[in-house]
Amino acid sequence: MITDFPKATSRGATLSVSLCEADRPRFKIQLYADDEALALRPGDVVHAPIRLIGSDFLRGESVDYYQAKGIFLIGYAQGPLFLMRRPDTTPIRFFPQYAAQAIKHSIARIFPADLSGFLTALLTGDKGALSPGIYAAFQRSGLSHVIAVSGLHISFLAGLLAALFGKRSRLSALIGPPLMFFFAAMAGNTPSALRAAFMASLLLIAPLVGREPDKPTTLSVTLMVLLLPCPYAAASISLQLSFGAVAGIYLVSGTLSSRWLKSIPKWDTPCGKAAGRVLAFFIPCLAVTMGALLFTTPLAALYFHSVSLAGPVSNLLTLWAVSLSFAGGLISAVLGLFSVPLGTIPAWLTAWPARWIMFAAKEIARLPFASLSLLSGYTVLWFVIAYIILLLWLVGYRQIRPSIPLSALISTLCVCLIVSTWTVRTGVLTATVLDVGQGSSTLFYSKGRSILVDCGGSGGDDPGDIAADYLQSLGSSHLDALILTHYHTDHACGVPELLSRIQVSQLILPDVTPEDDLRREILRTAEELGCEVIFLSEDLSLGFGSAALTLFAPLGDGGANEEGLSVLCSAGDFDVLVTGDMNDIVEKRLVKQKSLPDIELLVVGHHGSKNSTSAELLLATTPEMAVISSGYNSYGHPAPETIERLGAAGCDIYLTDRMGTVTFSIKGE
Repeated sequence: MITDFPKATSRGATLSVSLCEADRPRFKIQLYADDEALALRPGDVVHAPIRLIGSDFLRGESVDYYQAKGIFLIGYAQGPLFLMRRPDTTPIRFFPQYAAQAIKHSIARIFPADLSGFLTALLTGDKGALSPGIYAAFQRSGLSHVIAVSGLHISFLAGLLAALFGKRSRLSALIGPPLMFFFAAMAGNTPSALRAAFMASLLLIAPLVGREPDKPTTLSVTLMVLLLPCPYAAASISLQLSFGAVAGIYLVSGTLSSRWLKSIPKWDTPCGKAAGRVLAFFIPCLAVTMGALLFTTPLAALYFHSVSLAGPVSNLLTLWAVSLSFAGGLISAVLGLFSVPLGTIPAWLTAWPARWIMFAAKEIARLPFASLSLLSGYTVLWFVIAYIILLLWLVGYRQIRPSIPLSALISTLCVCLIVSTWTVRTGVLTATVLDVGQGSSTLFYSKGRSILVDCGGSGGDDPGDIAADYLQSLGSSHLDALILTHYHTDHACGVPELLSRIQVSQLILPDVTPEDDLRREILRTAEELGCEVIFLSEDLSLGFGSAALTLFAPLGDGGANEEGLSVLCSAGDFDVLVTGDMNDIVEKRLVKQKSLPDIELLVVGHHGSKNSTSAELLLATTPEMAVISSGYNSYGHPAPETIERLGAAGCDIYLTDRMGTVTFSIKGE
């Protein structure tokens, strides 16, 4: 039985399904099928042969994502799904799913395309319609909680109900809980939404039964209720973040708010009084933000290896607009269900705060250190020091003025950033092979100038985001050139996202496969953003910083791999060769037709395929080190034969699938 509306994937559709026995649902699975399944809807009973695998091990890695949602099996349809029965009327249990689908369609009709994806995520938690790059911008700017339905959204809904029903607590207690749980079901019953619905409902009901609101007890009872049916939900990142945020707010936000409000100076001038009122409005928001970050920041660091430094500022700038967008979007969508013109009027007003949120997220995300990567030991050290300073101030040293720990945090952060980027910024050349899964992306950096060769992969995160994040972690949001060896997705699928986040001066491409869809998308994006495009038809030399780049024009034919570019980067006596996906035949042409030096580093061709990295290439270039950029794949990359040839050639071998991003720094004389 289908339990939710199907969602489109790159290869078809994915569906939430309950396996049935004698028409009784037994357990749920996540099912992948062809795109014909997109016509199905909740309540449909289908029949099909399905291959089942455990959900605890996917793409070569152990995962608990599905188990935390109560899904222990993943199914792959081995043929078309045959519709056996469709209910004549909508089953009551699926009302929330149909309501969410209706809201999504209403939003798409009454809001412009650039806003509909954001408002859909804001109201339903479905981020599938977000425009490219905006989700990464929300993450980097510390606003990702805005587009993941959680306690924030339930509190907005509770505020909207309070505005409608006033102080009539009995009516609010009667109507509020069912509406909140219905809204949580619309959002997919995520742990964070259910947590908020439980807590808000208990707080509404408590006065009616003669109980004082007890927030710690409410939080504990809610956690127990969520874990009883599915103990594996404890592994849910959203549940941990949700409870961590609430615990932090309960623990410190009230104290911080009262202390900061008392410290507002008593100005007598009209301007001073106005400034005091502004501070009195923003201080509680800041206190809530800081409380929420107290426990969620370490969790984000643990799971995502980054921390948004801009989060407090971006939340202060947008929280008021989020509440207006939520209320206005919900009212507009509901009215749009009955009449599109009727919904368009409040939608026009809602568009203003919604556009402000998206503008703020994008612009803040562009800042070099809006988000701090914790992959460096120095930044991890700062993170630990920062928490020690904050905890000492919050717990034992409250008499100290906030300016003192704030100054300590900023100064230690600056020191860590300088130290962590010192080698890269002062060296002659840094060559970084980014971990993009099964793909390739190599960044060359020299004296403040940077060039990226390829930007593609299939490791989960968009390779454009990975490259942009790494570059911005160096304090830069600019590329002097982006070079693509060819147009396969494992080398180029991240280019549109990268171009939307990073200013790229030149885009250098091979002039092959003009009918390729990815090539057309890249060119269209480059034209929209005003990026200069150069089609390489003959060899080209480029200088950047203290290094030089030689680009070899395509030497082969017969396919994109064979018609790709190859790149030689040189700085003093250090040479790096990138061969893209060329096979051994084209490698032999490269050796024969070009004057290749002895190289120190080889970015191994075709992710370690047995048909690349030929003995002739290794003999001609004698590399000392070799990096293989690969991830989970069904091709057998890197091949044992390739590893054996590299070992026989005396290469030190580095693997991104085991070691992550690999960086080589050349300091010079």
